[in-house]
Amino acid sequence: MSTILSLAGIVKRFGGLVATNDLSFDVAQGESLGLIGPNGAGKTTIFSLIMGEHRQNEGTISLDGNEISSLPTHARIGRGISRTYQVPRPFAEMTVAENIRVGLMPDSLRGMLFGASDPQAELDLAQSVGFSGDDLDRYPSELSMGDLRKLELARTLATGARVILLDEVFAGLTAGEISQMADLINTKRKEGFTFVIVSHDLRSLEPLVDRVIAMARGALIAEGDFTSVMNDETVRSSYLGT
Repeated sequence: MSTILSLAGIVKRFGGLVATNDLSFDVAQGESLGLIGPNGAGKTTIFSLIMGEHRQNEGTISLDGNEISSLPTHARIGRGISRTYQVPRPFAEMTVAENIRVGLMPDSLRGMLFGASDPQAELDLAQSVGFSGDDLDRYPSELSMGDLRKLELARTLATGARVILLDEVFAGLTAGEISQMADLINTKRKEGFTFVIVSHDLRSLEPLVDRVIAMARGALIAEGDFTSVMNDETVRSSYLGT
């Protein structure tokens, strides 16, 4: 499989704190990659760097073989990469349909302000993540955490993203919601989407990923299939405390 996302020698400092330390890894097109590590390992920082929300001090980030390190966030989204957040960030004053509509119009909100929309596209996208037509007029305050995470995923898909970064996608979900979200991710994998998934819920993560990268103190400490990484002595010591 060809490489779709590549990080090379990424260093990020916040003052005297080194959040990521010479971190390099590739993600293959169509792959589902797990990114694990203890709190403070630098996982969410990596997502912020990939999306241009922070800028690295050293190193490069490439998408489809083209360096995107200097591009602003909206340009990176336009290239086909998007993310979700540990705490969902919907537009609280907008309905489910309107939140999706913003993603369908990535270059400008002007079309939405003038009432331009494609109700069928909004419905199709909402249904593709498990919403019904009746859900389109609901507001985020009316949604469960499971539905909020589905809305986050729908918004990434609406931008046309091919690479999707999922940050703690199972956090706050019931067992039933975790199962539904896992099924949804698997469905999207079969449709050809590429995922990088941060999760502390290792039991739910294991069947979803082709490969795992383990981080500690901003550095890569192990890489490989799920079982081999979890059996790695450095991982067990740094992450599992055994």
